[in-house]
Amino acid sequence: MIDTLISSKTRIKLLLKFFLNDKNTGYLRGLESQFGESSNAIRLELNRLEDAGLLTSGFESNKKIFKANKLHPLFSDIKSMLFKYTGLTSIIDKVVESLGYLEAVYLTGDLAKGLYSETVEILVVGNVDQVFLKKLIGKLEGELDKKITKEVLNPLDFDLASMQGNYTNHLLLWSK
Repeated sequence: MIDTLISSKTRIKLLLKFFLNDKNTGYLRGLESQFGESSNAIRLELNRLEDAGLLTSGFESNKKIFKANKLHPLFSDIKSMLFKYTGLTSIIDKVVESLGYLEAVYLTGDLAKGLYSETVEILVVGNVDQVFLKKLIGKLEGELDKKITKEVLNPLDFDLASMQGNYTNHLLLWSK
């Protein structure tokens, strides 16, 4: 879907990197190794996105660090479009409306880092019906044509794991 609107695969990767999880930052050489693409293609797209005001940049040592411009008028629209593109909107809607006691749903893995992945990794925090969740995820995988992996933690275990630093790179999708 989005590849029809945006023909540059590099631009799509950059939008996912910076807008899916707006805490993400990146610099040219780091993005080059993450994406496996030439620095020239990445530089060109970074400059275009920065010129359009979608990205901001600053320097740390000798590295130019980029991040999403949260003040851009299209920021929330782009983020919403990327959530739909990756299937996250459907996952959140179905999981939240169907499960029992739910505290939060987090995105983990590559998508939380802003890297495209065919697998959506989620962390569900709450006391939920595991059998029903498994059926729900199976149905969603068919609808979205994506693999979905899940981890379920009760709130106490999640708090303990968070204090130990086990969930530093997760993105809150929904909370009570």
